[in-house]
Amino acid sequence: MNYILPIILLIVSNIFMTLAWYGHLKLQDMHILHGNTPLYVIILISWGLAFMEYCFMIPANHFGFKENGGPFSLFQLKIIQEAITLIVFTVFTVTCFRGETLQWNHLVAFVFLFLAVFFVFLK
Repeated sequence: MNYILPIILLIVSNIFMTLAWYGHLKLQDMHILHGNTPLYVIILISWGLAFMEYCFMIPANHFGFKENGGPFSLFQLKIIQEAITLIVFTVFTVTCFRGETLQWNHLVAFVFLFLAVFFVFLK
């Protein structure tokens, strides 16, 4: 359970983060927000979502960190978070933005990032 809780919290956090950063683009695509929507409105909506991101990210780092009884070093937590971010972003982009396609060079970049996760856990 020590390994699973921080990872679940990181996944939920990254869902909110992706929505905060890129969700307004989908809302614009769906004609819920328009090109003339004031930027401050978009920023306020994103801040609300980012608040939820932090409500999950902070506990994930707190419970996951070795010195708080968790299983991960700070480097491990960060690399895991980046890998999760990439997965969440990719799923969001491919499912919500049909014009965006996953290409071979993206897959190569993913392999390198996942290799980073592997290497950060080597002793």
